[in-house]
Amino acid sequence: MKMIPFNKPYLTGKEMHYIYQAVYSGKISGNGIFTRKCQEFFEQKYGFRKALLTTSCTDALEMCVMLAGIKPGDEVIMPSYTFVSTALAFVRAGARITFVDSHNDYPNLDEGKIEKYITPKTKAIVPVHYAGIACDMDCIMDVASRHNLLVIEDAAQAIDSCYKGKPLGSIGHMAAFSFHETKNINSGEGGLLAINDDRFIKRSEIIWEKGTNRAEFFRGEVNKYGWCDTGSSFLPSEIIAAYLWAQLENINEIQRKRIALWERYYNGLKEWAYGNIKSLPFIPPYATNNGHLFYLVCRSTDQRTNLINRLKENGVHAVFHYLSLHNSQYYKSFHDGRELPNADFFSENLVRLPLFFELTEGDADMIISLIKEL
Repeated sequence: MKMIPFNKPYLTGKEMHYIYQAVYSGKISGNGIFTRKCQEFFEQKYGFRKALLTTSCTDALEMCVMLAGIKPGDEVIMPSYTFVSTALAFVRAGARITFVDSHNDYPNLDEGKIEKYITPKTKAIVPVHYAGIACDMDCIMDVASRHNLLVIEDAAQAIDSCYKGKPLGSIGHMAAFSFHETKNINSGEGGLLAINDDRFIKRSEIIWEKGTNRAEFFRGEVNKYGWCDTGSSFLPSEIIAAYLWAQLENINEIQRKRIALWERYYNGLKEWAYGNIKSLPFIPPYATNNGHLFYLVCRSTDQRTNLINRLKENGVHAVFHYLSLHNSQYYKSFHDGRELPNADFFSENLVRLPLFFELTEGDADMIISLIKEL
């Protein structure tokens, strides 16, 4: 029996060619020609003031924490329904996380609930664009402006998606992207820090280069470099950047195919969904769809478990997603005790279907048929 995996990283065909070029260029340690190609691509295509490749989205968030000056006792507002990386960098800095519940009809944080949790200790808001679907950034930026807070977009899943025509990651003061193998554009592991506030540009390069002004030195802007600030080794090797460049060259084709598959799922299931499950994905009118993932929200955990098991029996690997962070083994003792029922509901009832570039229309149609039968 053919097994359809949940994900399969797509190879454009040029990855090994560019990796070969990087290896034989004599410069493979990072911040070379392929790193610069990728960073310039993001700055030009999406309008980021500064783009810096990182070894992961988690590392990009670590840099955001350093740039934001988050200290022990500071408070940071974010959704509970997200991956642990969203919170981890802030927790490592000693911040207290204030979790906000999801909307009742889709997983993004409920923007209308943010303001009531702001205190004099609050320093930042971290919206997560779940499934590449934008949060209401006008609302978030307005709240942040009135309370003098930073906005750090967790855009791990949101490459090539927009809010009212503005690329996600270009609206907040900073943003973090992921190029993990499960993402639309991948380099196995990898990430990007996007800076949109001039205050943070110069320091971001220093933090990125282990606390030194080495990047300025290599551009010929200073005649020597030394230890200037805190930082770490956040930049990836040229091998990773070379792989990523092959992906970026094909981003339009990759996006076209993924969105077409997403729409095939949606159109094939939308009539059936009414009366059989709670919901299909919801896209607000201000948001675009980047085809990152397609999910169903079941009516109960039993229904979800049965669906996942029956699909597996028929050769289809479907999976659930995040567990609410406020209920996690690690952080629940630090949580303020509020119930977040919508986040918990998505944790218990959301299931993701296979969605990757090499998935065929026939595969998608077969999965649709199986779901209707089951």
